[in-house]
Amino acid sequence: MLDLADIVGQDAAVAQLVLTIGKARRPHAYIFAGPVGVGRRTTAEALAKVLLCERPTQSTNSGRITQLGDEAVIPAACRQCTSCRAMELQTHADYQLVTKELARYSADPDVRARKMQGLGIEVVREFIIDAAGRRSAFGRGRFFVVSQAQLMSQPAQNALLKTLEEPPPDVTLILICQSLTELLPTTRSRCAVVRFGPLPVEFVARKLVEGGVASAEARFWSEYTQGSLGRSQRLAAAGLYKTKCELLQRLAELTESVDADLGDWLNRQAELLADATTVTDKQLARSLATRQGTGLLLGLLASVYKDAMVSSAGWHTPLVHADQADKIGRIADAFTAEVAADVVMQLARYEQLLWRNVNPKTVWDNVVITCATGAPLDV
Repeated sequence: MLDLADIVGQDAAVAQLVLTIGKARRPHAYIFAGPVGVGRRTTAEALAKVLLCERPTQSTNSGRITQLGDEAVIPAACRQCTSCRAMELQTHADYQLVTKELARYSADPDVRARKMQGLGIEVVREFIIDAAGRRSAFGRGRFFVVSQAQLMSQPAQNALLKTLEEPPPDVTLILICQSLTELLPTTRSRCAVVRFGPLPVEFVARKLVEGGVASAEARFWSEYTQGSLGRSQRLAAAGLYKTKCELLQRLAELTESVDADLGDWLNRQAELLADATTVTDKQLARSLATRQGTGLLLGLLASVYKDAMVSSAGWHTPLVHADQADKIGRIADAFTAEVAADVVMQLARYEQLLWRNVNPKTVWDNVVITCATGAPLDV
């Protein structure tokens, strides 16, 4: 488990936290906002570790964090006390990671039996509001990190407002989300906002290669996720690169000949992605798994036509699909930049249609026609 000084690529966020740790009136509620997989949860754990540590240490910055002076003092956990060892083992009684999956551990059998689509008021009450009022096991306070805070229902957020505004002594809450707009204004107004940016693409690609991913694939995922290490690692581990390559090959050929099976192939790939998600998370509602799989596949499609738009317009912007630049070139030769942009916009509408339970086969067939001709069709 990392210390704050070890967090890579988020110097502004880390500097903000370091400067607040020593204050007498440190914020007790934070929102960590930024892209998925760039270190928001890792930073939350690092902050919790130092605040819960029984014997925290200090060191001078010495250039490690660019937004702080060399003489700035950076706190760190001792790594030796009982609290630190519990954090390393992920068994700390005063640290709670709150996710929708906690529903399966609820004391209420009705809550346990539900398929998970969001973070409901029952989970928020049981695992945050009620738990925050209990005595700290180690005497250093209690720490709650809400992963995917945007999944909290409106009733759940409203129930949490009093705890955010006036928590029990030494209770810290961190809400993790991608965008501030995903949370209610009343929730945002009670929290200190810490913003996280994308990681350098070169850093993400290097980490993937160190993990055994081939260099061309590593570069693709790092570009595709716009510097999200966590998401890049998950997509690479899912074995989707082969699917991506076949998809782009078929889209390039679509500019010259009809692919009668492409609609069925896309429909099948979306179902396979949903199947894989429900296998790894049996409590996840099938509708949510289907939406995730569909969104991923349409995102890959959109990235192809964004590259084609860049190539057709002659912009000096790195291609996401640089590993298949020749295929992007074939699509760019067939479409103007304006038509490629229209395809991207139309793909977003198809995602909405699929989520509204329009027949998937019909929608995917229309996706193929749009990708072949650029024609915006209605379903």
